[in-house]
Amino acid sequence: MNRVVPRFLSVELFAILAALGFVLGAGRSEASPGYHIAHQVSLPGEEGWDMLAFEQGGHRLFVSHGARVLVVDTATLKVVGEIADTPGVHGIALAPELGRGYISAGRANSIVVFDLKTLARLQEIKTTGENPDAILYDAATRRVFSFNGHGRNVTAIDAVTNAVIGTIALDAKPEFAVSDGKGHVYVNLEDKSSLAVIDPAHLTVTSVWPIAGCQEPSGLAIDAARGYLFPACDNKVMAVVDASSGKVLGTAPIGEGVDGADFDPGTGLAFASCGEGVLTVVRAGKSGRPEVVETVKTQRGARTMALDPAAHRVFVVTADFGPPPAATPEHPHPRGAILPGTFRLLVLEP
Repeated sequence: MNRVVPRFLSVELFAILAALGFVLGAGRSEASPGYHIAHQVSLPGEEGWDMLAFEQGGHRLFVSHGARVLVVDTATLKVVGEIADTPGVHGIALAPELGRGYISAGRANSIVVFDLKTLARLQEIKTTGENPDAILYDAATRRVFSFNGHGRNVTAIDAVTNAVIGTIALDAKPEFAVSDGKGHVYVNLEDKSSLAVIDPAHLTVTSVWPIAGCQEPSGLAIDAARGYLFPACDNKVMAVVDASSGKVLGTAPIGEGVDGADFDPGTGLAFASCGEGVLTVVRAGKSGRPEVVETVKTQRGARTMALDPAAHRVFVVTADFGPPPAATPEHPHPRGAILPGTFRLLVLEP
């Protein structure tokens, strides 16, 4: 018997029904939550952007943007502050129990520490590798990990003292990373199409797992309760990997130009934000094999994302670009300049 979940149900009821096994029918994906662009907010500036970070338990979104981080109140959707002088900013990690945040400033080869309440700069920490990119706070060890793209290593920082306490060699280009909160940090190795497992207490790499069927993984999400990892891959797939064995449980098709991923524990949905202008929503079944729940139209360039798991909202940013300059050997695929006044935040809701 086909049991259909109406699209007008609240996402909370949708999550309950999905957990109980209500599906659209045999052999078909589970009910679609109906994500759509609910709000579009203009943001200041004409510089590039990278990662976003949502303040868990709060209502602020941190948006990397050129040489600064914009702070948006997600209740009012207004810019309420910024952290300046973060050249080549990539990522933001938040340590709420310590009242601090950490920003990777790629062009400065440093981590900017700021006060989470006032947004004031507190300190600048030099990394042990060039081009710090993704950054992660592991609450279990109270340590910050900077994943250095050109350095092909990881800088470990004691978040209590803000002292550098070690370097972890990877011999690969690290991309996004996640923690399970149980003594494991996982990081995509983009140029080796693999996942590395790091012991955050002993600062060692314990395993490196090839991701079969996944090329150049960038975004990475985790379902810590079920022990699933969701690497988002450049060959237009999202994989599901068993976090204890490294076994690839399956892949699902996603959009082109992916750079971000996240997981909502309330609904059991994983997301891949893709630069072609789509958000792919994926669910892992009982065996871990993933299925596409829905493909949501966003806007071209919206390749990174953040998630508010309490409200089940997804945030992406994008802008419009002018015509690209002529290609050169150093820049074979140049991109045009951002058009003034077009940088914007898109808020997707179920």
